[in-house]
Formats: sequence, structure tokens, C-alpha cells
Amino acid sequence: MSDISRPFWLARLEAAWRQAPIVWLSGVRRVGKTSLARQLRGAEYLNCDLPSVVERAADPEQLLASVRAPTLVLDEVHQLPDPSRLLKIAADTKPALRVLATGSSTLAATQKFRDSLTGRKRVVHLPPVLAQELPAFGITDLRQRLLHGGLPAVLRDPAPSPEHYSEWLDSYFARDVQELFRVEKRSAFLRLLQLLLRQSGGLCEITTLARACELSRPTVMSYLDALQITHVVRLLRPYHGDGRQELLRQPKVYAFDTGFVAHARGFTDLRTEDCGLLWEHVVLETLGSRAALPDAHYWRDKLGREVDFVLPRGRGAADAIECKWTAASFSPKSLAAFRALHPKGKNFLVVPGPKQAQAKSYGGITVTLTDLAGLMAELDR
Repeated sequence: MSDISRPFWLARLEAAWRQAPIVWLSGVRRVGKTSLARQLRGAEYLNCDLPSVVERAADPEQLLASVRAPTLVLDEVHQLPDPSRLLKIAADTKPALRVLATGSSTLAATQKFRDSLTGRKRVVHLPPVLAQELPAFGITDLRQRLLHGGLPAVLRDPAPSPEHYSEWLDSYFARDVQELFRVEKRSAFLRLLQLLLRQSGGLCEITTLARACELSRPTVMSYLDALQITHVVRLLRPYHGDGRQELLRQPKVYAFDTGFVAHARGFTDLRTEDCGLLWEHVVLETLGSRAALPDAHYWRDKLGREVDFVLPRGRGAADAIECKWTAASFSPKSLAAFRALHPKGKNFLVVPGPKQAQAKSYGGITVTLTDLAGLMAELDR
């Protein structure tokens, strides 16, 4: 997929390099990190899976002295015995050299990283293909993105094979989980992941998960940490104030890719209610692609009223975002309950586009009805 230009992400890398010499590009297996790295003009590319590269990296000074390009790509850098040593030497001795290091997890996931590279690095997380990128991939129907997911090769496949998902999970466990965490209970770990895929978009009940997977609560929490570190699941914390009417601690869980969620739920085609759930995932991925935005939360009270996403804005203000496949399915009751407790902030109803942003009043609450592009334009201001 290196033939498909991804200008948004190239711009993100350039912006990160203006702040630090090292950029850590993370993302799940086969999300397109290598293809993106190969789009960097004039870069020297090194695949750290290769024994010859591992041998060269044993002498960081000699390796760096041999680099003539302005940019050095170290793909799968965690395969090196001491990756942080090479990155630290590069930042300290060749500050003009731009280094892109890629991996499937957060930088500090493995004990090989003995230095956190504080002040020398910036992190860019690459999610599955964003909705705004679909035209470049030749996708005109958003439903295809929802059903197939956003891993580039599968996104463009007319009929993804069911074996793709099991093969990906096998590779993920062997290459990421085992190498980084040495998880012994493979079947239990994958059973937990399958359960989380089916429940994606819902509340994360640790006790229920432990019982279903025949694991202890501490083990489930340990596995959840591993899944988050490797970007396969994301936990959203509840937004709350004084706490008397609101959920305070229980997170919601979102899986990394709509295709895996659809497969785990047995979707072969999509009903309207299926699209609504998966659309929510796509909106969350897009929110996470903007480094300047605060981390998304969700809101829920003890009566079960819920707002999909909340972006804290400081001084008690928070933007509320509701995601619907059709505007007609939106009810303002939950938003009204949220605003009764948190009156300051903007309100958005996000539906698939294109749709010109317009202000609408629901029971005295002003809501901006918009598509995803319009939402991001408003939030980027």
C-alpha cells in the first residue's frame, strides 16, 4: 500500500520532528507503519528484523556515521537488543538527523528500553485508515470501512477471508504479546480479547470478564494493560463532577478496529443499529488522531443516560459529542441530563457526511449537527 499517499500522517511526522529529533511511530500490526515510513523522501530505511541490521546496530556510532540521508527509519526497532541506546546516541550526537522508530506497542513496553528518551522523542500513533482517507484508498462506501475495518490490505479486499482475523490474532500473540509480556495462558488471553471485541463500545466489567475467562481479577487487569500497551483496546474513563449522580471509575472499552468488532459479532452485512455502533468507533479513532485534542472520556449517570464522548476543556467546560448513523435517531434526553450537571461547553451531533454544519435546538439546548470533517474543523479551531 506504499503507493497510496497519506499526507495527513506525513504532516504529523513533520510536525513531531520540529519538536524532537526522534519520532516513535506506533500502531498495531499491519496498520501501515512500514508503508508510511517508506513514503519519506530521501530516508534511509533499516528493517530491524534482519540479522544484518541487528549486527550493524551493535556499533551505534559506526552505524550513524554511515548514514548520509537526512532521515533514518528504524522499522521494528524493538527487535534490537538495546534500542534505546542507539536512539539516545543518535539524538545526542547527530541532532540534525531525523529518526523514525516504529513498533507495535508503546515505547516503554519492553524492558529493552532502559532509557525513556525524555525530551528527545515525540510519539505518533497510527490508527486504522481514517474516514477522511477513504477516497485515497478508492473506498466510496463508508459501510465498507465499517465492515472490513481499517487495516489497509483488508480494507480494499472485496471479500476479506475469515482466516485473516484468526491469522492476525495468532501473529499478534506470538510477535507482540509473547515477546513483550511472556503471557503463559494463550487461550485465556485470546478468549478475553474475543470477549472484549464482542463487547466493544460497552462498559468494562472486570469481575464479569474474569468469570467468563476463568481468570483472576488481577490477571484480567494485567492482560488489559498488555492490550492497551499494544494498542488493541482502548479504555475511556468516565467524565464526572461531584460524583453523586455519575459513574466515577468504571471505564468503557473500545477495540482497535471495526473489522475485528464486526467479525467477533458475526456481522456479514450491516443493519442500521450495527452501523451506529461502528460509526462511534470511527469517530473515536478520528478524535485520537489529533494530538492537540484532550483525551476523550464518556459520560454516564446512574440512571443509564449516556453521552458518547466528552472532551474536557478546562475551567469546568467540556464539549459533548453524540454519534448517530442518522440524525433522526438522536434523542436529547441524555445530553440534557449531562448539561444540567455540566452546563459549559459545545454540543455536537455527528452523522456520516457530507453534511454542512448547522445549529439546531433540542429542548433549549443548542447542538451543532455536522459530519465528521465538520466536527474536526470545529474542534481544531
